[in-house]
Amino acid sequence: MTQFYGNKKNIIFCILAIVSFLFMGGGCVTVGPDYKAPEVNATSEWNARMENGLQKDAVNKEDLAEWWKNLNDPILTKLIRKAINGNLDLAMARATLQEARARRGLAESDQFPTLDAGGSISKGKASKDTGSPSTTKTHELYHAGFDASWELDVFGGVRRAVQAAQADLEAQKENLRDVLVSICAEVALNYVEVRTYQTRLDIARENIRIQEKTKGITSSLREAGLGTELAVQQASYNLSSTRSRIPSLRSGLQAAQNRLAVITGENPGALDKMLAKQKPIPTVEPKVAVGVPAETLRRRPDVRRAERQLAAQTARIGEAKSDLFPKFRLLGSVGLETIEHEPEFFHTDYSFWSIGPSVSWNIFDAGAIRRNIEIQTAKQKQKLINYEKTVLAALEETENALTRFAREQERVKELKDAVRSARKSEDLATGNYKAGLVDFINVLNAQKAALNYQEELALSKSTVTSNLISLYKALGGGWQNYWEEETSGAAKDAGESTES
Repeated sequence: MTQFYGNKKNIIFCILAIVSFLFMGGGCVTVGPDYKAPEVNATSEWNARMENGLQKDAVNKEDLAEWWKNLNDPILTKLIRKAINGNLDLAMARATLQEARARRGLAESDQFPTLDAGGSISKGKASKDTGSPSTTKTHELYHAGFDASWELDVFGGVRRAVQAAQADLEAQKENLRDVLVSICAEVALNYVEVRTYQTRLDIARENIRIQEKTKGITSSLREAGLGTELAVQQASYNLSSTRSRIPSLRSGLQAAQNRLAVITGENPGALDKMLAKQKPIPTVEPKVAVGVPAETLRRRPDVRRAERQLAAQTARIGEAKSDLFPKFRLLGSVGLETIEHEPEFFHTDYSFWSIGPSVSWNIFDAGAIRRNIEIQTAKQKQKLINYEKTVLAALEETENALTRFAREQERVKELKDAVRSARKSEDLATGNYKAGLVDFINVLNAQKAALNYQEELALSKSTVTSNLISLYKALGGGWQNYWEEETSGAAKDAGESTES
């Protein structure tokens, strides 16, 4: 490290030279690559067929921002609002964003001068060989002053650090948005699961009532000598089999309610009262506008976060390269100093000052700086690959969500027909058995088929709604009206869109 100081004329000359260098363009030198956002290689249309409600119309931003309102369920809307305010993953993301904002401020502070103040009082005595007449006897030394330094960012290392910190901050904003998208979808999916369990319990209870009635018929026919004990036992085990479904369904329902409570930041069981009244599985809108792939990629927080991470790492290459060049500083100090305390301590006779430029240059470090540049460049390549990977994963997720939503609706239609036929078959089999035209095995098979098809239909309806929720999540919806710039912990009211 080399440092130099000169007399007044040299000092003034150096200062003027450095300032001239800065204002004539030399100070605008910023080493390292300038960031350019990568181009997205996306097709103009989705590969999935636009059918069963899917439309390639442009997405309505307001509808997508609060997509859960399309399910027309006030309880679901209330639960999502609770989760936005109380979910701990969101609280963690907010805290991380607050840290990133502070780190950006820390990086920005390096652009400005630093000023230190200090003072001291000491008592001492110098030897006759080394001291002056005034210090060879016991004396007191009073010192007070200010020291200032300012690193001139000639090669842009500090500017690159600020760029990196700003991009990190923006990446954390997108991370918060991504967590918000996931939490809203998770609340909705768990809510659908709760309603699905309630629907399945209702189906089981309805079939139990029918099978109890059927068992009574078999007992009456046996007592009248028109039926057999075999039919009674078959009706009995069929009834017991259906009853055995109830405990596991209740257990699944309680687990789903507990999970929903935890997502919203509540203790398990806190939402039981709110969810106690049975409601049907939320139905889906008949039409869903999905836009084009490029719009979805620009809207998805995970893709936006990956792009900002790439920008931050690109800036860090320049920050590392700046270490190859000299560091210029302006140094100065001013203060008061005296050996003996006098009432005139603040007199100009006791003042001192100094000012001058300083330069330091790491001439030899065994290649450490260049290795660091290679490290940062390799990390940039990793971030680019991660961005490309995130884009492909987003396209895959959305394409799959489109296909699943359309295909499951076709399954629902077929299962509705199957349920109608199974119920009719059950009624016919029961009537023919009472008339003595068929064996009870026909009734047994018809009842089992009716129960199974009803269960499958309930699960398929649940899947359609869940697939729609997954589609809204894949399209990047759910964060636009709930953005908190200051991360206070309370969600903004809907309608205050802050999409950027």
